[in-house]
Amino acid sequence: MHDISNENIYQIVTVEKTTAPVGMLGDNWFRYVIQKGNLTNSIMEGKITGSLKTATEHAADVVETINARNVKGKRK
Repeated sequence: MHDISNENIYQIVTVEKTTAPVGMLGDNWFRYVIQKGNLTNSIMEGKITGSLKTATEHAADVVETINARNVKGKRK
């Protein structure tokens, strides 16, 4: 089993209301940002439609998937 510190895992930085991507319609878009520890070169962001709750759940699923993959791949 690997011991993963907070510096080696991705976490949600923010989930916030935003505008639709270019060419997309709707006003219920959210932008989420995830980051590995404090590494500024490991920031990822995405946009999704829905509610704040569904956007936050989606971001949490993305974080969980990436962290699980990093443990299986033994990345640090």
